[in-house]
Amino acid sequence: MLTLFRGREGQAQSAPAQAPAVGGGTDARALIQSLQQETSGLGREAAEVRGVLDDSIRSAERQQQAVSTLADHLRTIVKAQDGIGDVTEQSLQAVGRAREAVEGVGRGVAGVVDTLREVAEAAQQITQIAMQTRLVAFNASVEAKRAGEAGRGFGVVADAVKDLAAKVEASSKQIMGTVGTLDERIGTLAREIRSEGSEGRQGAFHAALAEVEGGVGRIAQAAAHSRQLSAGMNEEMALIERETRQTAQALQQALQRSESFLKVSEHLMELTAASGIETEDSPYIQAAQQAAAQIARLLEDAVRTGAISLADLFDEQYRPIAGTNPPQFETRFVALTDRLFPQVQEKLLELSPKVVYCIAVDRNGYVPTHNRKYCQPQRPGDVVWNTAHSRYRRIFDDRTGLASARNRRPFLLQTYRRDMGGGRFVLMKEASAPIEVQGRHWGGLRLAYQF
Repeated sequence: MLTLFRGREGQAQSAPAQAPAVGGGTDARALIQSLQQETSGLGREAAEVRGVLDDSIRSAERQQQAVSTLADHLRTIVKAQDGIGDVTEQSLQAVGRAREAVEGVGRGVAGVVDTLREVAEAAQQITQIAMQTRLVAFNASVEAKRAGEAGRGFGVVADAVKDLAAKVEASSKQIMGTVGTLDERIGTLAREIRSEGSEGRQGAFHAALAEVEGGVGRIAQAAAHSRQLSAGMNEEMALIERETRQTAQALQQALQRSESFLKVSEHLMELTAASGIETEDSPYIQAAQQAAAQIARLLEDAVRTGAISLADLFDEQYRPIAGTNPPQFETRFVALTDRLFPQVQEKLLELSPKVVYCIAVDRNGYVPTHNRKYCQPQRPGDVVWNTAHSRYRRIFDDRTGLASARNRRPFLLQTYRRDMGGGRFVLMKEASAPIEVQGRHWGGLRLAYQF
């Protein structure tokens, strides 16, 4: 007897397995039914553990991404702080150059002061000469007047010399006054830019430069300290990043091991279902097989009558529907499935109150037409509501979805958690059967029901 187990890529595979040799007695029946209940419970726990591990892996991946992003930010901060350190060092060097330049200006100003003092001394000498010249001219004028008519011409010259000497004296005094004012002002400037380090005194300009230099130095010290702290944080973040990566890897390994347990439980459920003894899964398996056969006949009739071409029926060009979240897609066969599938799918919902949904999917897990209650138009921006109520035109390529879609054996029995959106999950079983059209595998019939 052939039973099914799940491959690593989620595709159903065949494995030779012998059903236990049982008789038709009540003891054998009770044993099989008891085994079915135990394996069903094991499958439920395995599916729950796998779901929790899957959630933990996604959470660990988000944390790892967040830590990675934070580490990148820290590295950027350290790089920026290195830039601040370089700029502050350049600023200190610029202040040093400014100080040297000011020192040069100070020496130049001192030279100007010395020159002005020389000018003042020369002007003072000119004033003294002008005073002496005026005195001589006055005496000459007196003597000319005593000489009478003979000294009149000489008197005129003496008076002119006296007046000129007076003007020279006035000009010299004005020069001395101006030079004195300039000397005072330049002396003040010299004191402002003078630096007398040996005496512990500085001019205002040098004091301002010293304040700038001190401020830049403090910025450099703060940047260096911050750089040290950031470097330490960067090392810690690298450690956390490695640990989160290791955690994600450990969770992934645990998920793979839980997958083995889940496969064992599903394999045991299929063995009990294939034993020929009625179990609680038998009605759902039979219903899925019958529904798959009905869907296959409807599709073959549609191809035969020309309602759709075989190429369009096997269309895999999934065209995204704009503005949908979760994303929905269109194909060339959705109009046909909307017309044909409900008559089969809706009827299976009446099989038992435990039935959650009945859908036909293509071999890639695409759901063209869901049950009517899950075919609600999406609400823009409401992802949680859309996930729960707008499940048609979507591709479910998860482990369970692909296994059911690509199964080619008479039936496949699985246990899984169904994502209802908003962090809410429903644990259920699923019986599936393949759908073939003109000898080609189109997809599968999925019948999900609660424990």
